[in-house]
Amino acid sequence: QVQLVESGGGLVQPGGSLRLSCAASGTIFSISSVAWYRQAPGKERELVAQITSGGTTNYADPVKGRLTISRDNAKDTVYLQMNVLKPEDTAVYYCNAVVWSPLRRTYWGQGTQVTVSS
Repeated sequence: QVQLVESGGGLVQPGGSLRLSCAASGTIFSISSVAWYRQAPGKERELVAQITSGGTTNYADPVKGRLTISRDNAKDTVYLQMNVLKPEDTAVYYCNAVVWSPLRRTYWGQGTQVTVSS
């Protein structure tokens, strides 16, 4: 059994920063790609950023230059550094990971709320 636990969300003013964490625990052989998604009220869940096992990253156009995804393989943890936050970044942020444990499965975290408001 594998669990993904997100943390780091909260209320921040426009222009501010937050760092989200996604920690994996359980029986883990290896973690392949990891992604952050977000879902705003009344909208569909959308991909924000993704990082492969080799460290290649990919970002959605609205967040390029402001958000940075990174991973610490020794800690089975992925981070999302969020800078210059805008009100439209307000959403629940979810971590998604492809994990070999030993079979290949996709897991989701429970989500963490990010609110950008003055």
